[in-house]
Amino acid sequence: MPSVIAIVAHPDDIEFLFAGTMLQLAARGWDLHYMNISSGNCGSIEMNSAVTRKTRKEEAMKAAYLLGAKFHPSICDDLEIVYSVDLLRQLASVIRTVKPDVVLTHSTDDYMIDHMETARLAVTATFSHGMPNFKTEPMTSHLEDHNVSLYHAMPHGLVDSYRKKVIPEAYVDITSVIDTKRSALAEHHSQHSWLEASQGMNSYLSSMDEMSEQMGLLSGKFKYAEGWRRRLHIGFSKEDQNPLKEALGDIYYSESNYFQND
Repeated sequence: MPSVIAIVAHPDDIEFLFAGTMLQLAARGWDLHYMNISSGNCGSIEMNSAVTRKTRKEEAMKAAYLLGAKFHPSICDDLEIVYSVDLLRQLASVIRTVKPDVVLTHSTDDYMIDHMETARLAVTATFSHGMPNFKTEPMTSHLEDHNVSLYHAMPHGLVDSYRKKVIPEAYVDITSVIDTKRSALAEHHSQHSWLEASQGMNSYLSSMDEMSEQMGLLSGKFKYAEGWRRRLHIGFSKEDQNPLKEALGDIYYSESNYFQND
């Protein structure tokens, strides 16, 4: 059975950015894996670090259960996501254990460094899947003759960290699963006041709806969508491999002039 792992920085990032695509894959028989690199311990102005960490883990586990995904525990705290060999060894072990056909992660250029560092870690951990001389923690055997494709989500607000517009290479129709995506995000109850205070999202559920609707409008085809860019195949898979397109069929729409845009 094919599998996909979503690797993100914080609890609720999967629900904001990836959950619709994951649900569509699950409907087609894929196994889902769910991992937040960070515990999210800084995501509160009302609870201390320890209580926030515990609360957000509980919320994330409930969301993963609702999505039908296997939950993988976090490996560090907020603002401690750094491109380091320690985190790389731990993440590479997860990749080798899951043996994913697809890895979903953040854009490599986004408004938050935690997102960017998570993407870098996900790329290298995935790239190392077939390297027997790279030792993981815990120790896990490398994957021989294994193809894995890596897709980057859209940055927040569809702009990079220098405010330049970013457009997707492809869109996935999530209209039929938007209610479940919203319900999974709603499990993160603690984030209502935090996101309003720290990032100006006065309703995080409405913000997700608006982002998904904006993606749908950009596609010109779907009411709600998630946008993706597929990473270069070298070191990961065969050149012509595009498992999202193969699995999702007519709910996967590729922008024909994407490579003509500067």
